[in-house]
Amino acid sequence: MKLPRLALLTLIGTVLGACSILPESVPSDVYRLPAAQVPASAGSATQHWSLRLNKLQASEALNRPSIAVIPQGDVISSYKASRWSDPAPVLVRNRLLDGFQRDGRVTLLSTDDSNFQADLELGGSLQAFQTEYQGSQASVVVRLDVLLVRGYDQRILASRRFEERQPLSDVKVPAVVAGFGQASDRLTAKVVAWAVEQGQKVAPPPRS
Repeated sequence: MKLPRLALLTLIGTVLGACSILPESVPSDVYRLPAAQVPASAGSATQHWSLRLNKLQASEALNRPSIAVIPQGDVISSYKASRWSDPAPVLVRNRLLDGFQRDGRVTLLSTDDSNFQADLELGGSLQAFQTEYQGSQASVVVRLDVLLVRGYDQRILASRRFEERQPLSDVKVPAVVAGFGQASDRLTAKVVAWAVEQGQKVAPPPRS
């Protein structure tokens, strides 16, 4: 059924008016996780086994580029006009990959972005990647539940929880991002050391 001309003009005017009051998108500052501040290792014994790093599982609140913050209680929010370059699980996986490369003991490395098969896989879940407030004191919290898995049958060989907290004296976003970098550096070093130690125990023997 055709609308009368006056009704049609009124409808068009209403739609155009609604479009004009939509809020303009606010530009976001895009942050990468700061580059690792730990030196590369030298002279370490190279391992014969290969390792694939999988993206960590995470809740919907963390599986996005938002920079998460818990200002009080159980409320999960995010910093306005700021975001990560990638979702948090990708940032953490890539930081772990860089940590293994800097450590130098495991040289046969890949990620789940490829289809390469590996002797062992490192994965698990990202439980926290956020700023938390306790009263007026803020801290960055990074917490992982890590699994070391055999590649060919996905059997879990070892597991452990890792957590790092970085107190913040400045709660502006650039300082918060720097805090994430510091906490991630310490956590990465611990995960790499643990994974190499476990891998030496459970990895298959080298092929002759």
